Amino acid sequence: MSELNKQLEELRARFDEALAKAHDAKELEAVRVAFLGRSGEVTLLRRGIGQLPAGERPNAGKVINELVEAMEASLQEGEAALQSRVFENELAQRIDVTIPAMPAQIGSIHPNRRIVNDICRFFQNHGFAVVLGPEIEPEYYNFDALNIPSDHPAREGFDSFFLTHNLLLRPHTSPMQIRTMQQHRPPIAVVVPGRCYRRDAVDARHLFQFTQIEGLLIGEDVHMGHLKGMLTGMCRELFGHDQQVRFRPSFFPFTEPSAEVDTTCPLCKGEGGECRMCGGSGWIELGGSGMVHPNVLRNMDFDPDVYSGWAFGFGVERMALVRYDIDDIRRLYENDPDFLYQLG
Repeated sequence: MSELNKQLEELRARFDEALAKAHDAKELEAVRVAFLGRSGEVTLLRRGIGQLPAGERPNAGKVINELVEAMEASLQEGEAALQSRVFENELAQRIDVTIPAMPAQIGSIHPNRRIVNDICRFFQNHGFAVVLGPEIEPEYYNFDALNIPSDHPAREGFDSFFLTHNLLLRPHTSPMQIRTMQQHRPPIAVVVPGRCYRRDAVDARHLFQFTQIEGLLIGEDVHMGHLKGMLTGMCRELFGHDQQVRFRPSFFPFTEPSAEVDTTCPLCKGEGGECRMCGGSGWIELGGSGMVHPNVLRNMDFDPDVYSGWAFGFGVERMALVRYDIDDIRRLYENDPDFLYQLG
């Protein structure tokens, strides 16, 4: 036997032995690298061709290539056999189809949005339209047209964020009342939800941004009784059928007469006592309301001797505190999944 054939037989024997011991893809790749890699045994064998007897050198390359092809074929067969074993093992595994699936993570409507949707739905059922407007408004729509001139002390109560000498982040959604009255003649019935901004100190009951919703009704022979009836119906829609509404005299430049709106405490149902939500009064304040001031009507070229109207404005976060028995308004914006999940 020639020297080369002897080396090839020994190499093939070692290869077959190593291949038989390979039980996974990692070990199979190690065999390939050891024998057919750039620094493997076949490469070393090729480098030794020059040391063979002169008669064996011309045919050495061909013989070595034939061995390489046979080894590569054996590697492919080994890989196929390995994949077949893995597949058979997977099929052999038992799957318990009775195990309940993992519950899907389903989101829910934010408490503020749910209240806005419920209020809008209530007023839409009574013929009101929902209108939206910009969050940056000029002074005219925020104050002047609403009977709050530049020297009026009521402006101090808004503590506004001015962007320029004339533009500011709206402190209330009332500018859309003016824009609506500019575009339409009475009768007008709209409800306006939206984000508002005031320079309030942040605490358990105040934020520098909040959601407000307000309503406006302009027509002939509109009176305070209509306002009380609508707000009573709205409170019963939100808090339950036993809700009552009371009006306390107040002052707003854009309404006359004006009133703060209270509803019976949904926790103690108006009984008071030691109720922690209402402090024992039996009532919860929601916001302001009143009959549209004649000056506001005149600014829109509406004759106050012919037309009258009412308006109200409530803070949605305040209503969420009442509806969901929340102790701190900041919880609504902290994005705590556990807290929001409870309300969902």
